[in-house]
Amino acid sequence: MNTPLSPDTGSTPTTKPGRRRLLVLLPLIAFLALAALFYGRLFSGDPSRLPSALIGHEVPTFSLAPLEGLTREGAPVPGFSSQELKGGVTVLNVFASWCAPCRDEHPFLVELSKLPGFRLVGLNYKDDSENARRFLGRFGNPYAAVGVDPKGRAAIDWGVYGVPETFVIGKDGRIAYKYVGPIDEQGLRERLLPAIEKAEAGS
Repeated sequence: MNTPLSPDTGSTPTTKPGRRRLLVLLPLIAFLALAALFYGRLFSGDPSRLPSALIGHEVPTFSLAPLEGLTREGAPVPGFSSQELKGGVTVLNVFASWCAPCRDEHPFLVELSKLPGFRLVGLNYKDDSENARRFLGRFGNPYAAVGVDPKGRAAIDWGVYGVPETFVIGKDGRIAYKYVGPIDEQGLRERLLPAIEKAEAGS
């Protein structure tokens, strides 16, 4: 029972049990509200349009070993380095065999590799070599070169958020465009191909 304020002693009334529970829960409610706001801001918008701080900058310095045992038309598929990404337009795709969206986009990469005017290379991210070979053996190898990044260090330098991601590198060795997420038909037609054409034009 609530005790009223005594005019003689100035004592405060006893807090109701319900009000006491509310006071205890207030910090938790505030935390949950802030967490909801944070995650709402974090995942709002189109993640495929996230800007990259590397756009317009030279590619990071790296050298990636080839995927051991991978062949194409009877010849070993080489790895590649930053030095090879100059002099022509290159499309670099970050992929992994364990990445489900990579399987979804792979047919579009196969079609992309048939187009002239640029070189398509693959950065194999934190993958098992045998699994990566099986992946490319099953779905086809669209890459002229495949470099392995077993610990993900090169991907960090490229500012990779996750796999798959695709970069367009201009003739001057600078990153011209970044495509985040799996390539689909609309993305290929409306975003990636125009970026490649722009890079080929040298603009």
